[in-house]
Amino acid sequence: MIGKTISHYHITSQLGEGGMGVVYEAEDVNLGRRVALKFLSPSMANDANLLQRFQREARAASSLNHPNICTIHGIEQDEDQHFIIMELLDGESLADRIRRGPIDIDSVLSLGVQIVDALESAHSKGIVHRDLKPANIFVTSRGQAKILDFGLAKIDRQKTDATSNVPTAIADELTSAGATMGTVAYMSPEQARGEVTDTRTDLFSVGTVLYQIATGVLPFQGETSAMVFDAILNRESVPVTQINPSLPVELSRIIGQALEKDRDLRYQSATDLKTALKRLKRDLDSGRHSGETFSIHSTRAPQAIHEHSIAVLYFENLSGMKEDEYLRDGITEDITTELSKIKRVKTFSRAMVLGYRDKPVTAGQVGNELGASYVLTGSLRRAGNRLRINAQLVDTTTDFPLWSERYDREMADVFEVQDEIASKIAAALRITLSPQEQQALAAKPTENLQAYDLYLRGRNYARRVGRQDMQVALQMYENAVALDEGFSLAHAGLANVCAQFYYHYERKPQWIERAISATQKASSNGNDAPEIKLAEAWVDFAEGRYENAVDKMRPALARDPDLDGGYYLLGRALFEAGRYQEIADLMEDALAHAGENYNTTIPIHNALGALGKKDALMNFTHREIAVFEEHLKKVPEDARVRVLLASDYAMQGRLDDAKRELDMAILLRPDDTMILYNAACCFCAMNNAKDAMNALKKSWEGGNRHSAWARQDPDLAILHGDPEFERLYPPADTASA
Repeated sequence: MIGKTISHYHITSQLGEGGMGVVYEAEDVNLGRRVALKFLSPSMANDANLLQRFQREARAASSLNHPNICTIHGIEQDEDQHFIIMELLDGESLADRIRRGPIDIDSVLSLGVQIVDALESAHSKGIVHRDLKPANIFVTSRGQAKILDFGLAKIDRQKTDATSNVPTAIADELTSAGATMGTVAYMSPEQARGEVTDTRTDLFSVGTVLYQIATGVLPFQGETSAMVFDAILNRESVPVTQINPSLPVELSRIIGQALEKDRDLRYQSATDLKTALKRLKRDLDSGRHSGETFSIHSTRAPQAIHEHSIAVLYFENLSGMKEDEYLRDGITEDITTELSKIKRVKTFSRAMVLGYRDKPVTAGQVGNELGASYVLTGSLRRAGNRLRINAQLVDTTTDFPLWSERYDREMADVFEVQDEIASKIAAALRITLSPQEQQALAAKPTENLQAYDLYLRGRNYARRVGRQDMQVALQMYENAVALDEGFSLAHAGLANVCAQFYYHYERKPQWIERAISATQKASSNGNDAPEIKLAEAWVDFAEGRYENAVDKMRPALARDPDLDGGYYLLGRALFEAGRYQEIADLMEDALAHAGENYNTTIPIHNALGALGKKDALMNFTHREIAVFEEHLKKVPEDARVRVLLASDYAMQGRLDDAKRELDMAILLRPDDTMILYNAACCFCAMNNAKDAMNALKKSWEGGNRHSAWARQDPDLAILHGDPEFERLYPPADTASA
C-alpha cells in the first residue's frame, strides 16, 4: 500500500496494525494535510457484521467534537476497500507508555481527567465506548489523551443527539445482552456476564486503566481468560497504595469506587468521577484539601499538616455595623496577601476560608480540615477614625497562641498594622525576611485611607454588575482617585466599570475612552499588577478582542489566582471565543478561587450548556443555587443574584420559587436592562412567552438592543416568530453582541 494513491490520499507509511485492519499515514492531496487512514482488511469487509461495526465506529466518533477524542474526518470506499479518515496524531499509545513502567501521579490524574471528560461528552450523546483500554488511548507528544476506536460503541436511542449523524439504534449481536464484547482484562462484571451495558461500564474500564498506569500492573489477573473473568467477577483488587505506597490514599479510594462490582455502588456518571479526580489533582497541586467549593462541611477528611501554612480566618466585626463588613473582609484579605509575599509561608485562598466566616470553629478543627499548621484569628472595631484590631496566631496542633497583639490606631495606620502583623508572624515562626520581602511588605496601595475605604466599597458594588450598582461603584472609584491621583488599583477599578458599562448598557465611545484612559493612569508608574491587567482585558473584551483578553488573563491569574473577578472574565472571554471545553477544564480551579464573586459561575454554567453536558449542568446548578441562596442571606438587595437564582429554579422545575425571585428582582431593579433581559430568558424557560416578551420589550426600550445576541440566545427561542420580537430583533440585524 505504501506509495499508492487511494482516492485522493497518497499513502506514505504504515502506523500500526490491529485486529480489524491496518492504519497508514497519508497525505490528502486535495486539502494538503496529513491524515491517518484506517483500512478494514478485505476478508473482514465481506463480513456484513464487521463492516457494520467498522462503519459504526466512524459514525459514533464523528458525532463527537471533543479535544480528547480522535477526530474522524470521514469514511470512504474506493472499489472494494473501506477506510476511515482520521486525525493524524504525534505520540504513542498509552499501552506503549505503560510498558516503560508506572506513570507519575500528576500524569495519572491529568490523563484520567482528560479521558473521563471525553467519556462525559460521549455519554451525553448516548454513546458508550465499551472497549476502553490503553491500546485505544493515545497520548500525544504534548501529553494530551485521545480516545480511539469506537468500534464496539453502543448507542442509546433515548440519548442520541437529534442533530448528530449517529443511528438512533443498532440492534445486532454486538449490542444485545448475551454478548461479551471488549478486551477481557478491562471488562466490567456486567460485560463479563454478557449483560446489557450502560455508561457505568466505561467507568469500570477507566478504573482499570487508572490502576494500571498508577501501579504498572492490572487489578484483575490470570493465566487464562477464564481466570481473568473469575477475578473480575469474584475477587477484590489489591489497593493501589499497597503496590505503590507513595500514591495518595484518596486515589486508592477513587479507583476502588470505580472498580465496584455492583454498578449501583460505582460512580454513577463520568461527571462524578471527573470531579473526584480534579479535586484530588487540585489538592495535591496546592498541598491542601479544599472540600466542597464555597462551603465548609464537617465531613471533610482529615488532612496532613504542612509546616508554616497559615489559614487567615475572616476577622470578627465587633462594630455590628453591616457597612463595616466590606472593611473587615478587605483587611482580612489584605493580610492574607501580605503573608503570601513571604516565600516560606503558605496561605489559603479566600474560597478555602470563606465557609468559616462568622462561625464558631476551633483552630484544631480548621487545621484538621485544611491541613493548616497555624490559624490567624482576630477582630476589628471601627469608631469614627479609630480602628482597633486584635490578632492572634494559634498553633492548630495544641490550640496554644504562638503570638497575639492588639492595635489601637488611626484608620490611616491600617497598612502599617497589616505590615506589622505579617512581620510579627514571620518572627514568631522564626522566618528571616529577605530585603525583597521587607520591601514588598512595606509597599502600600495608597497613602490615603479614605481613598482605600472608597476603593473597597466600589469593589463590593461592582461585583453585582447591575446598572445602578455599577453607577455607585463608578462614583466610589472616581472619589478614590480624586483623593489620590496615584492610586493605581482605584484607576484599574474605574477602567473595569467603564468597560463593563459599555458592554452591558451603553455602547457609547466615551465609556471605552474613559476605560482606556484609566488603564493608562493605572500603569503610568510602571505598575503591572494583576488588577491592572484585568482592567486592560475588560477593555479588550468589551471591544470584541476575546483572544487578547484570554492572553492577558492567564498570566494575571498565574500571579494571583485569587484575583477578584479574574476567572469570571477569563470564562466570559473563552465562551465568546467558542472555547467551551477550556472553561469546563478550569471549572474547579475557578471555583476554588471565586471567593464571594458569584459571577464566576456564569460562564461555567453557559459552557456546560453549550457542550451539551446535561448531567454536569444539572449537578452544577445545585452548586450554583447553594451559592446564590447563601449570598442572598448577606445581600438580599442583590437583584442580579435573584434573577440568576430564578433561572436555576426554573431549570429544576421549581416554577413558584422562580416566579418569586423574578418578581423580587424586577421590583428591586425595574429599569435595569440586564435584569429585564435575564428575566425574559427565565420566563421563556417557564414557557411564559407573554411575560418574557414584556420584559424583553422593556429591556429594548431601556437601551439593551443587541439584536444578534438576542437572536442567538437559545433561551429566547420560543419568542422567535412573535411579531413584536421580529420587529425588535429582525433577522438581518447584525448588531454587535
